[in-house]
Amino acid sequence: MSPRPQPGREYVLTLSCPDSAGLVHAVSGFLVRNSGNILESQQFDDRLQGRFFMRVHFDVSDPNADLETLRYRFGPVAEAYRISWKLWDASTPTRTLIMVSKFGHCLNDLLFRRRTGALNIEIPAIVSNHRDFEGLAQTYGIPFHHVPVTKETKPEAEARLLELVRELDVDLVVLARYMQVLSDDLCKQLEGRAINIHHSFLPSFKGARPYVRAGPDPDPPRRRIQPPVAIPARPAFEDEAP
Repeated sequence: MSPRPQPGREYVLTLSCPDSAGLVHAVSGFLVRNSGNILESQQFDDRLQGRFFMRVHFDVSDPNADLETLRYRFGPVAEAYRISWKLWDASTPTRTLIMVSKFGHCLNDLLFRRRTGALNIEIPAIVSNHRDFEGLAQTYGIPFHHVPVTKETKPEAEARLLELVRELDVDLVVLARYMQVLSDDLCKQLEGRAINIHHSFLPSFKGARPYVRAGPDPDPPRRRIQPPVAIPARPAFEDEAP
């Protein structure tokens, strides 16, 4: 397990902007000017939308380069390249709301990793459209919110979810085998703040009983299974049943 980030020494910068030449140079130059050393960096160029995305985890050696100072100094860089960005102390736990339905292995794994310190997160709430894991939430001392979902009540259920996100100051929503399709409007409102995780293989047919619906297949692992994924984007592969 990696050591925990040092408060006031390690930071994370995330950004997105129109793609153009010199973006990586601009970010790395900002870090050099502020005694920054890159510990981890990822970037992605969306060629269809013409947008550039980057996440940088770095530390600083200058004791005067605190969070507010770094934010102030990055402002001109962001303005020059029309960058939307966030910069925060890497030691700050991510406030994470977890959503689950009737399969608890992803939820249980997240709760265990949080308790052992493997995940630097706070969990202010667990939300589910069923009550199956209310007891599990109670054993961890985490508030459990039962929000039933039907075709008729889906708008009200999503409104309640957004209400919780605002009330609890949630940074991240994790769909831990939450088996409901989120509406386009909800996806837009949670853009950049929701991740869909699966710790197991995915069937190639969505909905309830996917393998039955797929019909006979002499080679089911090859044709009906997709690799395990963790998707930091719109949850487009959720089952439409339970």
